[in-house]
Amino acid sequence: MIICPLNAADRYVPTHVGLAAALAALRRPDLAALADGRHEVDSQRLFLLVARGVGRGQAESPLEAHRRYIDLQYVVAGQDLIGWRPTDECRAPRGAFDADRDIGFFDDAPATWLKVAAGCVAILFPEDAHAPLADSGELHKVVVKLAVEW
Repeated sequence: MIICPLNAADRYVPTHVGLAAALAALRRPDLAALADGRHEVDSQRLFLLVARGVGRGQAESPLEAHRRYIDLQYVVAGQDLIGWRPTDECRAPRGAFDADRDIGFFDDAPATWLKVAAGCVAILFPEDAHAPLADSGELHKVVVKLAVEW
């Protein structure tokens, strides 16, 4: 897991061949004006999920993990609180992994909670189980889904 201001994220571009394109998508000038929902960038390799609303709180934010996608969770406005635990340390799956939606949930508790301020991005790899939207305030967030297999 990486958390940093968006303007400092280029140093991590060598970690994945598609990361430069994902960061460019977060820097588009109309990002804050995009409507909620899914926005295609590069078919199934790279797309945006835009959401506005109130966080769920820690008790209502279970750990989740993905296998096919890396998440870049960018806070446009507000603050997010994200729980984290290494995926390979999760022992209590909440049902079967949903391969079609590329998501599995866990009843394990996060090992730590991290605040992600406006203007910052959390980059979460498949080895990072995470519990997003755990703050209770208003939040405007864009999640970039970046295919592991580019």
